[in-house]
Amino acid sequence: MEWLAGRIMLLSGARRALVAFVAGLIAVLALPPFGIFAAPFLSFPILVWLIDGASGNPDHGLLRRRFPAFFIGWCFGFGYFLGGLWWLGNALLVEADEFAWALPLAVIGVPAFLALFYAFAAAVARILWSDGMGRIAALAFAFGLFEWLRSFILTGFPWNAIGYAAMPVPLMMQSAAVIGLAGVNMLAVFVFAAPALIGTRKGLRAGLSLAVLLVAAHFGYGFYRLEQPLPQPADPAVTVRLVQPLIDQSKKIDDSERMAIFEEHLQLTQALPADGGKRPDIVVWPETSVPFILTENPDALLRISDVLQDGQILIAGAVRAEDTGAGQPPRYYNSIYVIDDRGQIVGASDKVHLVPFGEYLPLEGLLKAAGLNAIAAAMPGGFSSAVTRSLLTLPGGKTLYPLICYEAIFPGEIGNDALAANALLNLTNDAWFGNTPGPYQHFQQARLRSVETGLPLIRDANTGISAIVNGRGEVVTGFPFGTRGFVDTILPGKVALPMSPGEQERNGMLLACFLFSLALFSRASFILREN
Repeated sequence: MEWLAGRIMLLSGARRALVAFVAGLIAVLALPPFGIFAAPFLSFPILVWLIDGASGNPDHGLLRRRFPAFFIGWCFGFGYFLGGLWWLGNALLVEADEFAWALPLAVIGVPAFLALFYAFAAAVARILWSDGMGRIAALAFAFGLFEWLRSFILTGFPWNAIGYAAMPVPLMMQSAAVIGLAGVNMLAVFVFAAPALIGTRKGLRAGLSLAVLLVAAHFGYGFYRLEQPLPQPADPAVTVRLVQPLIDQSKKIDDSERMAIFEEHLQLTQALPADGGKRPDIVVWPETSVPFILTENPDALLRISDVLQDGQILIAGAVRAEDTGAGQPPRYYNSIYVIDDRGQIVGASDKVHLVPFGEYLPLEGLLKAAGLNAIAAAMPGGFSSAVTRSLLTLPGGKTLYPLICYEAIFPGEIGNDALAANALLNLTNDAWFGNTPGPYQHFQQARLRSVETGLPLIRDANTGISAIVNGRGEVVTGFPFGTRGFVDTILPGKVALPMSPGEQERNGMLLACFLFSLALFSRASFILREN
């Protein structure tokens, strides 16, 4: 290991950049659909050794001296995000005539931009760098800091945060209930990078001991939490039907297919339960499953009332139009409707966090003038975002916390008010991305929101992955990707949380302070030894 570490430290030029890029690619193997937990234990030691050798000219200023580390972090991040997000280009091929020109921007441009967060993380870590365990703590702190910044800068895109690599299965997800994703991000980097100490020996015993202790706590707490008895479903028990219609995205944007798509959903809604039992209390359709403006189609609401039995409720994704008056065009919202057995809309919630360039255009006036349009916007001008999130209260009193599409990847989207809900509700349409890693990554991240809140998750997707997940992140029932049909199950009860989401965030910040202090202490000790 010492020989390997020395060789990597001394790499230069293109070989150095290539090794960093490949190390980032290898780390992607820890993410769905692969879930190879060991992959980052190879990637992050390589990154540490590369930063060890990234010492700038001492005659240069502080910023220029950190550029070698910045560049290595960027190459690592570019490999990680290119390998983890290449499937974004699939959405542009749905309407290739209009959007194929933007393929390089999605496949290469987005990873290149996101890699800047890891570049700054490496540069900041290098400022705190020492010759022992402190540099591992510095890297963990810096990655945790910039993963947190990635969750909200320019509306945020925390997709594939590094902590998810440490949480491939429910046993390994439970730590998020105590320290949140931000805390897991930092500790995961510390553990993944700790084997680098074998190659340099300094701080080996303390660093590996702490890493082993963290891994033991991670698994031990997961085992403890999964061994606790699950709560009983709320009384009376509520049966939920997930409808996964498997509609190809090219058909969803074809006006001539609208009625056929609508009838497809209705057919799966009125089908008899597979076990011959009672019909479900709640039927759930995916995001934008209603292919027209419901409030402008009373016949469609009538058809829904014909299909629903007494007391049944339909929850469906739809586009909602809002009249702005005075001859202005209406606003359109990506919404969820609650419809009762009489065909009445009795509840609605609009999407708050829209996808830039997908559902709306940033700098719309400028980009519209250049002939650009939002990719997934169903209406001219794209969607508008809701000011606040409206919880869905169903007839009978049950409350759902709605998350539309990629809103489920943002831990910060879920406040403590969610604890009053009976379940999380995530409607999505991952047909845009085909059978690529995207839908599998999306599902894993949505599951983590259940662990963080203790709430069961009702997740319905057009092509998959649809599932009912309990408050510990375990799949109760569902569909794999690319399966058409429906499934009925009883909605699980809420799981007691050791910490509220707010406390989890505070614990994550405390970990950041600890790692920063450890890095500073090690850096100070290193300077004193040098002098």
